[in-house]
Amino acid sequence: MLENDFAPAPPNYSTYLVLDEMLATQRPVSGEHDELLFIVVHQVYELWFKQLLHELAKLQSDLAGGRAAQALHTLHRCLTVLRLAVSQVDVVETMTARDFARFRDELGTGSGLQSAQFRELEAVLGRRDGRITDGHLAGSADRLRIEAALARPSLFDTFVEFLATQGYPVPLRRDPAAPPEPSAAVQRVLVRVYDDDGLPAQLCERLTDFDRIWQEWRYRHVRLVERMIGTLPGTGGSAGASYLYTTLFKPVFPDLWIIRGNF
Repeated sequence: MLENDFAPAPPNYSTYLVLDEMLATQRPVSGEHDELLFIVVHQVYELWFKQLLHELAKLQSDLAGGRAAQALHTLHRCLTVLRLAVSQVDVVETMTARDFARFRDELGTGSGLQSAQFRELEAVLGRRDGRITDGHLAGSADRLRIEAALARPSLFDTFVEFLATQGYPVPLRRDPAAPPEPSAAVQRVLVRVYDDDGLPAQLCERLTDFDRIWQEWRYRHVRLVERMIGTLPGTGGSAGASYLYTTLFKPVFPDLWIIRGNF
């Protein structure tokens, strides 16, 4: 028998994507028609969160290496993924509140607030407070990933360091674990960046776009929750829509918004 007779078969579409396993992970328990849609949409969200974390890590690496053109390309991809995530709300909105109520009890204590990847995304984007690890056991893999992101420089911290490599007089590096605060010194640098009108200015605009779309996602999400459960508390014990309203209109990169009146 020839040695090649034992060579593994090359992957095909199904085996490369591990479709048998992936398509077996949707397991509705209520028998209600719309439960499958609910599961699929949220699993797809988690896949996009995974991709965003992957791309944002590359973006920070590009910035840290002074690779402005590559960073701009990576940021464009991040924006495209985020826009697609926002558009998925349209699919969920084809389900009525009554449709959701028919299987809501099957969620138990499950809540989107327990998404470790979303919490990690918040940390990468600069959120710094103790509540971000709520719902994740101390020492668990999920909590360790969130805590590691909280200890690293945020995306905006990395961008400010990138500006320093481009010759801009940025302030001294701040403690990455501290809550971010708007900085007049950073804002003066950002105005100079815009005056120079080069690749760093384009990065500023794309970061502002990311911030705007991130806020849009939060708004679409809170209105979706309000549409589905009204003023009821969330399944994970949160205050539901009333809590989500407190997250609205809080920019991720406030310095980029404050300077708008200084051009």
